[in-house]
Amino acid sequence: MPVIDALTGIVGEGGVLDAAEVAKRSAGALRWDSLQAQALVRPRTTEEVSRVLRWCHDHGVAVVTQGGLTGLVHGADAAPAEVILSMERMRAIEDIDPVQRTAVVQAGVVLQTLQEAVEEHGLSFPLDLGARGSATIGGNAATNAGGNRVIRYGMTRDMILGLEAVLADGTVVSSMNHLIKNNTGYDLKQVFIGSEGTLGVITRLVLRLREKPAAQDVAIVAVADFECLPKLLKHMDQNLSGSLSAFEVMWQAFYRLVTSAPAKGKPPVSQDHPYYVLVESLGANARLDSERFVAALESALEARLISDAAVAQSENDRRAFWALRDDVAQVVAGGIPVVFDISLPISTMEQYVAALRGDLQSAIGDHKLWIFGHLGDGNLHVIVQVPLKDYLALRPKIEALVYGPLGKLGGSVSAEHGIGLEKKPYLSVCRNDSELAVMRRLKTALDPAGILNPGKIF
Repeated sequence: MPVIDALTGIVGEGGVLDAAEVAKRSAGALRWDSLQAQALVRPRTTEEVSRVLRWCHDHGVAVVTQGGLTGLVHGADAAPAEVILSMERMRAIEDIDPVQRTAVVQAGVVLQTLQEAVEEHGLSFPLDLGARGSATIGGNAATNAGGNRVIRYGMTRDMILGLEAVLADGTVVSSMNHLIKNNTGYDLKQVFIGSEGTLGVITRLVLRLREKPAAQDVAIVAVADFECLPKLLKHMDQNLSGSLSAFEVMWQAFYRLVTSAPAKGKPPVSQDHPYYVLVESLGANARLDSERFVAALESALEARLISDAAVAQSENDRRAFWALRDDVAQVVAGGIPVVFDISLPISTMEQYVAALRGDLQSAIGDHKLWIFGHLGDGNLHVIVQVPLKDYLALRPKIEALVYGPLGKLGGSVSAEHGIGLEKKPYLSVCRNDSELAVMRRLKTALDPAGILNPGKIF
């Protein structure tokens, strides 16, 4: 039976796009190409996902699951002969329980939609990232997304109590646990979280919610040298008594980029400092927490850990400060960006960045380098922009220079974006042979025919 007819028989009329219709869709964030696939199927329920996968498994058709397409490692790329399983019609928020502080959602729910829905109940879902308006919860789980508040709330896996997933042959594994404590054998949800759609398709999730903070204090501070950054992190964490939620560092070049035309952002403090930190505290008492926040900054200034500071005085200020950190789109002007998401011990960052600057200058010549990220949890985003005409020739050299030193420094080639196709050649930098062997055995056990997101990770 032709693929289109078979899949339409499962999900109904209007639920399947053919190759020509698929090609009209963008391949995703910071991409200039279009999707490829012989069909794109849009199920509405776990049962429909199960039937789609069972049919594809029986007929040897490879399946690539897609959420909001905000990933940056080509982890959701499909080939022309493959089928895309899109979660765009699975966007139901099934339940919000203010007492248990949980939410049950389908995998296609957009992160920002969930955030706004739980706020109406005086709760929060603390996962937050720049792509909140299009990233989906299922995609966040499949890649174990991190984002802005990992330093306080952890990665996505720390916010998932249970989930439902469909295996390659259509088997439904439903582990919709609502309990924070449930120490009964293997925690099967962990197999699927961070697996990038290679072991099963996540369809529904039980999420842990938190009380909505009553206070949000945000500041942009300038720092004179790198040595002060970890000291400032420790100082703020100690003085804020556990309410520090974000510690986002911007190197000078990135700060100037997002606070100069054509960017819309304005510099809250002078552009003449080497480093800038966006500091955020989420608390329970607006007056007391704000006083403590300002006092912590004042004592940091007295200790010469910071050179200048601008404290948000309104919700508009807070949004404007965060908008600077999130304005990554500025890197696409004037060339092609090569985007990296790495992690390494804070104590090695200055050494790593200094060496990378010199190596890039020697190896590739004309380029721009921007560095920013979640320094509080060891995650840096490195962006190297090169002229379009040189992109294909220079990209392998740039990747080798960025990833090469990480193994000796105890770092990782992927802090929060996953492996996909892009980082596959460098997975061995941070995973040893025995780890890779176990990963392959898991893949073989759960997807023996290799139809789920084939070719990704390894």
